[in-house]
Amino acid sequence: MTSPSNLRNRNSKQVSNDNSGKTQTPRRKSSVKSGGLPKGLKLSFICLIISVLMLLVVFGFYVDHILFSFGFQDQQYAVVIDAGSTGSRVLCYKFHKNFSNGKLVLDDELFKERKPGLSSFADNPTKGAHSIKLLLDEAKAFIPRNKWSDTPLVLKATAGLRLLPAKKAEHLLAAVRDLFAKSEFSIDETAVEIMDGTDEGIFSWFTVNFLLKKLSHSTQAAALDLGGGSTQVTFSTTDPQQVPTYEKYIHTVHTLNKDVNVFTNSYLGLGLMAGRHAVFTKGYKPNDVVLESECVNPIIKNKTFIYANVKYDISGESSSSLTEENPIVNFDKCLNSVKSIVIPLVRPKPLTLKQNTIAAFSYYFERAIESGLIDPFEGGEILIKDYRQKAKEVCATANADQPFMCFDLTFISTLLHEGFGLSETKKVKLYKKIDNHEISWALGCAYNILTSDERFK
Repeated sequence: MTSPSNLRNRNSKQVSNDNSGKTQTPRRKSSVKSGGLPKGLKLSFICLIISVLMLLVVFGFYVDHILFSFGFQDQQYAVVIDAGSTGSRVLCYKFHKNFSNGKLVLDDELFKERKPGLSSFADNPTKGAHSIKLLLDEAKAFIPRNKWSDTPLVLKATAGLRLLPAKKAEHLLAAVRDLFAKSEFSIDETAVEIMDGTDEGIFSWFTVNFLLKKLSHSTQAAALDLGGGSTQVTFSTTDPQQVPTYEKYIHTVHTLNKDVNVFTNSYLGLGLMAGRHAVFTKGYKPNDVVLESECVNPIIKNKTFIYANVKYDISGESSSSLTEENPIVNFDKCLNSVKSIVIPLVRPKPLTLKQNTIAAFSYYFERAIESGLIDPFEGGEILIKDYRQKAKEVCATANADQPFMCFDLTFISTLLHEGFGLSETKKVKLYKKIDNHEISWALGCAYNILTSDERFK
């Protein structure tokens, strides 16, 4: 291709007389100034450059697709076990490197879950490790054996183990380390540990925006993850003036092509099960296990609720104002009780969360499905006030099949509105999967390991 510097400029002709002595009609001067290009040529050149760039992008995409289809690209795997408070999940990921830019492309995944969570085996670490072995066997069936030694394996425990006594938690982790040492996967000294809440929030944020293809955009979606023992809030800070306010909670995240400052905090004690426990036991002695709650319908008697390996018998609160024909929860009383637990624990309050598009998952999604707020297959978008309205409806209905749904929806609506300060008309997008991939911090964790650990680059 001829470069602009090699194009010669044409000078305009001056007026001259011919041999007959007559003055010739002056020629029209060229619009090109010395050292420049004709306007039409400039435009053509710009269009050519744009076309070439677009062609390269399309070419790279198709070459990557063809190479992948014929198995010419090397595949990378990662195994992440999420040891949560209510269950343990194994997520195995298969990636390949994009031909044109070298970035990891997610091709496939395996998701399997077992209940109860690892923390439930606090008094029997061997049995706890066996529950993890069953998940590890699923990973071995998914990943070709010749790839095991090159595949990172990690287990990260979340709020369930954070809430256990340190010695019991460590015994569980030690049993899993012994299991991993025999696994034939690639492990290091940090392969089995209690994950910091900050990492949990950042990895969840990365997962959501990676799957939504928003990491390279100017703004990303905020990630709200409601677990059993804690809840994570993570969002990019769009206002630089807010950074000093949140200095302790601001972290720089290296995304696909830039660095993004994000606010993240894990609110321990504000998970759904932790919230239940706090409200149900409010006003009782520490050793009391037979409880009545104002957030449970009066028809409910001695329903089992297990938290931190303690079994509680929960009944609805009796009231002389209620009748057998109309057994409903006193919603205002329940709401005030929930507020008294939630509001003091939301520290710091994520003031600028409301400026972001909200993507919520885990229990936010599950309770919306179970209460009929959204379609179980399509997911959906709702308003904050929809949670509150559904809570009122459920609390006014005697439903023994969902004994704690009145509390759960009241808790969620309070956390989002009074806790995080989101307006009643704020839209929330609820997800379980995006493009058939599970929404889990595990994907962000796997991507981080494969791109930052020298063993796998």
